[in-house]
Amino acid sequence: MNWSEQVVLVTGGTGSFGKKFVEIMLREHHPNKLIIFSRDELKQHDMRASGFDDSSLRYFIGDVRDPVRLQRALAGVTVVVHAAALKQVPACEYNPFEAIQTNIMGGRNVIDAAIDQKVQRILALSTDKAVNPINLYGATKLCAEKMFVQANAYAGAQETRFSCARYGNVVGSRGSVIPVFLEQRKRGRITLTDSRMTRFWLTLEHGVRFVIRALECMHGGEIFVPKIPSMRLIDLAEAVAPGCIIDYIGIRPGEKLHEVLLSEDETRNAVEVDEMFVIKPSHPWWQKGNWVHARELPPDFRYSSDSNEQWLSQEELQELIEPGASVQARVTA
Repeated sequence: MNWSEQVVLVTGGTGSFGKKFVEIMLREHHPNKLIIFSRDELKQHDMRASGFDDSSLRYFIGDVRDPVRLQRALAGVTVVVHAAALKQVPACEYNPFEAIQTNIMGGRNVIDAAIDQKVQRILALSTDKAVNPINLYGATKLCAEKMFVQANAYAGAQETRFSCARYGNVVGSRGSVIPVFLEQRKRGRITLTDSRMTRFWLTLEHGVRFVIRALECMHGGEIFVPKIPSMRLIDLAEAVAPGCIIDYIGIRPGEKLHEVLLSEDETRNAVEVDEMFVIKPSHPWWQKGNWVHARELPPDFRYSSDSNEQWLSQEELQELIEPGASVQARVTA
């Protein structure tokens, strides 16, 4: 892709992902225009005041629940990254209608507007919680994945193409456990659900670069899954708060002991390349010639956080907690 010719819009653009995406796009790819679409005027003001004020930037107030506003926002846009969502598991459980309105109906509005405005590429962000979901957030994201994959059939012969990017927990994102541990360690006690719990983990920058890579190589219909490391929550807790007492509070409703990014059933339609897995759609419109050079996966392969081959070391955990600390320690030594 020649990014300098693209008009890019990111929904939920004032969130943690959106800001990092805008930062990297402005610094390295220089799109013709970059539109930040979100519903919070204060966050847009704060974002502009913090230095996001490039001449190519446009701030567009709107909600993905509003189809008319989306039609206006997507006029002339060539690339959409759909990051807007309600993401807090307890909030989605307590407000199910709101979660459905934003995560499912909002996704439909993005699809309809993108097709009507002849946007070329649309990538929706998903989560490991969409695989065999046990909470409403994961269920809404599973529905969104299904919609964005099948949206390619709705687009028909025009060049509009839809895909998804699915990944795990993001360091520094809203709701990350690291700030919770850092606050709790001031009291000498931290809370942990279960000592066996594992999670996939990646940085915001890794997530953004993965999304950009997916946009560049998508044919339309794929679900892209990055190869990322796992961590044990007990290891993270001990790295963040060494010497603190750990109170085990049990797994809460809607939580899993381990997360899965690629299930055994999905493996039948998935292939592997060096940095990621690609789940191909099992629909008649999919062209069999796509991803022919990718490697097949073994039968019953399952990409789970507890059986992952990549694990974060203690040094890498420290780098997540306090960036630069491990480097400074080596220099001092």
